[in-house]
Amino acid sequence: MVLSSMTGFARSHGTSGPYTFEWELKSVNAKGFDLRLRMPPGFDEVEASARKRATEVLSRGTVYANLTVKRANAEAAVRINEDVLNAVLKIAAEMASKIDAVAPSIDGLMNIKGVIEMVEPEADETEEAAAKVAVAAGFEEALKALIDMRKREGATLGDILTLRLNEIEELSKKAEAAPGRKPEAIRARIAEQIATLLDASDRFDQDRLSQEALMIATKADIREELDRIASHISQAREMIKKGGPVGRRLDFLSQEFNREVNTCCSKSGDLELTSTGLEMKNVVEQFREQVQNLE
Repeated sequence: MVLSSMTGFARSHGTSGPYTFEWELKSVNAKGFDLRLRMPPGFDEVEASARKRATEVLSRGTVYANLTVKRANAEAAVRINEDVLNAVLKIAAEMASKIDAVAPSIDGLMNIKGVIEMVEPEADETEEAAAKVAVAAGFEEALKALIDMRKREGATLGDILTLRLNEIEELSKKAEAAPGRKPEAIRARIAEQIATLLDASDRFDQDRLSQEALMIATKADIREELDRIASHISQAREMIKKGGPVGRRLDFLSQEFNREVNTCCSKSGDLELTSTGLEMKNVVEQFREQVQNLE
């Protein structure tokens, strides 16, 4: 399986007898999957099959699907509604017998609502049924093109995410090698602070302070966080290689990345290590932004 983006666009065209149609599909990011269809009158029954097919092949993203259909020689005909016209003339005659009024003109009669009707030509049932089959096939064609585009973009996203993971790994190695994260360096900084306190006052128990310093030094080590970051990198690479709808899991993993990096920064008492941690945090955020586009 390959990675897929949640964004894409596709069109398909077709004809069937006197009918011509066009599908336009647009996909955008979303937490779940939603298909929003716009169908012309008479083609609603195509919706069920289109919705079923889309849910079979897509797991995330909002897909806007718009269908337009035109029928050749389908110009509406003008017809006089005799019943309405006769009723109007009868009322006009009754009013003329009661009041002195001008007889109704043709223009006036034509402007009365309901006197003139626009009549659509009746559709041939066989032609309409064949058109619906063709429209359903056209949706399948557009859906396949949309999926292909999402996969192409997904492949590009996979390359970007792999690059970000490589950067995180390099920064993690840089943090690992930072002189300031070594236990002896941490103890030296704490010892210097303790010495300053002891010089300032004789009320401190030196042995107790030394024990506290050792505990602080142990807590300040970021070994555990670096190990978890390495584990997250390995998991993320495996997911990207496996492909499929892994967007949610990678998003969760990016949050775990961020948590570990924040802990590294909070534990750091060294300027170089803090700088590396902040740089890593920036790359993790870039990683997460790209993950948001994955299915």
